[in-house]
Amino acid sequence: MEKDTTIRRIKSLYGRQNNVSENKNDSQDQCGINGCSEVKKKPEVSLYLLHEGVGVALVTVFILVLWGVVHLSLQQLVIGKSTGEFNAIRARKHLERITSVGPRPTGSPENEILTVNFLLEQIEHIKADSASGPHSVTVDVQRPTGSFSIDFLGGFTSYYDRVSNIAVRLEPKAGAQHLMLANCHFDSVANSPGASDDAVSCAVMLEVLHSLANLSTPLRHGVVFLFNGAEENVLQASHGFITQHPWAKQVRAFINLEAAGVGGKEVVFQTGPENPWLVQAYVHAAKHPFASVVGQEVFQSGVIPSDTDFRIYRDFGNIPGIDLAFIENGFLYHTKYDTSDRILTDSIQRAGDNILAVLKHLVMSEELADSSEYRHGNMVFFDLLGMVVVAYPARVGTIINYMTAMATFLYLFKKCSHPSNVGGRYIKELAYATAVVILSWLVTLLTVLIIALVVSLTGRSMFWYNDFYTCIFMYGSAATGTMVLIHTLAKNLYYGVSCVCLGELYFDVSLLLWCGALVYLTANDLCSAYVPMLMVAFPLTTKLLLAREFKLRGASVKYSVLYQLGLALPYVHFMFLIWVVFEIFTPILGRSGTEIPPDVVLATLVTLATLFLSSFFLHFIYLARSTKWLLAGLGTVFTVFLVLVLCGMFFPYTADPSSPRPKRVFLQHTTRTFHGLDGQVKSKDSGLWINSFDYTGMQHITPIIPEINDTIRTSCQEDRPFCGYPWFLPVKFLVKKNWYLPAPEVFPRSPIEFQVLSKEQTKWGTVKITFEVKGEIIQCLAKQAQTMMLPPPCLTVGMVCSG
Repeated sequence: MEKDTTIRRIKSLYGRQNNVSENKNDSQDQCGINGCSEVKKKPEVSLYLLHEGVGVALVTVFILVLWGVVHLSLQQLVIGKSTGEFNAIRARKHLERITSVGPRPTGSPENEILTVNFLLEQIEHIKADSASGPHSVTVDVQRPTGSFSIDFLGGFTSYYDRVSNIAVRLEPKAGAQHLMLANCHFDSVANSPGASDDAVSCAVMLEVLHSLANLSTPLRHGVVFLFNGAEENVLQASHGFITQHPWAKQVRAFINLEAAGVGGKEVVFQTGPENPWLVQAYVHAAKHPFASVVGQEVFQSGVIPSDTDFRIYRDFGNIPGIDLAFIENGFLYHTKYDTSDRILTDSIQRAGDNILAVLKHLVMSEELADSSEYRHGNMVFFDLLGMVVVAYPARVGTIINYMTAMATFLYLFKKCSHPSNVGGRYIKELAYATAVVILSWLVTLLTVLIIALVVSLTGRSMFWYNDFYTCIFMYGSAATGTMVLIHTLAKNLYYGVSCVCLGELYFDVSLLLWCGALVYLTANDLCSAYVPMLMVAFPLTTKLLLAREFKLRGASVKYSVLYQLGLALPYVHFMFLIWVVFEIFTPILGRSGTEIPPDVVLATLVTLATLFLSSFFLHFIYLARSTKWLLAGLGTVFTVFLVLVLCGMFFPYTADPSSPRPKRVFLQHTTRTFHGLDGQVKSKDSGLWINSFDYTGMQHITPIIPEINDTIRTSCQEDRPFCGYPWFLPVKFLVKKNWYLPAPEVFPRSPIEFQVLSKEQTKWGTVKITFEVKGEIIQCLAKQAQTMMLPPPCLTVGMVCSG
């Protein structure tokens, strides 16, 4: 009875019991403009606050359980039993046969002869097996020549000559007017067998072709399976097909199969443009769905330095499509470690089940015949732990979002209109608390960035590359500790007392900030607004349902557990999105060039993830009796890991066969001859041109190979195109630190004839030079690139000869 009476007399910030506030003698606590100020018995009030150890345990268990659920869902590649329509064992044999020839760069015999012959052989077997069925199979080998301009990587014009395309048309024997396109590429980069990028997709397509060709029921529309042989040269073969092949005019939509990692789940990361019926088809048909509109909007924003054939079909073919890609273990992407044995059979099975089911659905649908009728509008789509995809039109999402925002404003308005809000007291307190939260964000981000800069300047950058969780322990503990410290100081110095009303106030602040993000994203027509919608709707509903429990018992264990259960769904989905961000961006930082400090980027991502995840747990900081042990623990973890990092205990790279983390270095043995506009030779030299694809440069290589050091660093020669070096791609803005080691002249296997045909002064002040080069294609590529092993790291080296 004593406990219950005391609780009734606890007054919230906005005055739950106005009569009590008028009688100071009866009040145990009073909440004023500066929060809760203790009047009499602080120990009695603290009975209804959360014990520090209990609070930390509850939040830690909550985060770990949800993180475990996310990882468990990612490991469940095939959900339920396979229908048996797709044979992953046969597809794996195709994969192993394609990769057995080694790397397949465009123009090489491995790509243009061996792989092409194998694909044609398998297609002929499928054609013969299905000859008595209701479908016809037509094969066409296309060798297109052309050119196009693209704004990728700063923009350039690409020219291609007789690249390889194998187009297979599957249709009812009576013919088909409308076609669906399925695309993969069988070429690879010069130093990789390209199992995931993209041989596995071609293996899957062969087996999907086999299954569809042997259906007893005729398809309504046709399918073109395009095995293209020049994607790594920046999307050339797909351009040749969509702009020159006669079948292209009948294509109404496409599915593109790609990779940015090795194995795992294939994710739908972009669709459209518009044409929501494609998303609906995937949602309806996919056996093991995995899709995210957030990934689509992030990828299409251009922050990821990559692109796929999706762009070509969208921009040059003006047709909509679905882009899928493997994203796990991107450390092995475009390296010699992208081998078939690293791709689980279950990964092949899930990809095959999905592609087969979606293609079958689309070629039997009415929408494909006249897709323009269904073009308008976008879709909000996301999966829940790979179990089910939620999808609805963007216009419906806008209504849902604004209704959620309106409910939040009504919740806050009710507090503002309470009779106890004399002189706008609640509004002022809400504004002050919001300022404290924003200040904590800025200070936390600045603190962690300073730490990241210190790590970079001391030469310990990328310590997390081999073990990602080391950055969580260091940057995550620093971010969490800084944020908790700021709010602890605010509670003790500004408010001067612990009070349950402060917990409720900071819950309202978190709700208000997420609601602001919701309104902003919705107003800018971003489908990703569903994320803040979830982060507003569920906490608000939970808080309203627990209002009586909180009023009667304060921050009890029961209240805390139920509160976290109410946050479980949006938090588990948000943590999945965080996993996707780190799964994609962490490997990219190992190939993002020498100009971007990767620790600054990763520290920013870790800090933002910490701030977002902690938003509704600020509630507990103000409901806890103390945070001193939490701060001590976080400070200890941070200090230990900072000392270990600065002492060089974590090496970025490894050649461990089970989980390699290679360092990417590109070498070109080149002979350079510079001509003036008058045709005279100005200078000539030969050497090894060396580029590091990550921020650490040569610091880990010089101790092993002393010749490669800073004395051979070279700077950009601004008066020469691309600084005077033979860039395969225009990425000199990313890789500005180069090394040039003198070496003997390159001797091609056959003479090369170079002749200037004409020089023409253009009206804009430049000179257009037409020249002719004759000779055998030089392929010194160190026979698909060399790999040098450093103890303990691994250095992946691509070597290219150029004349």
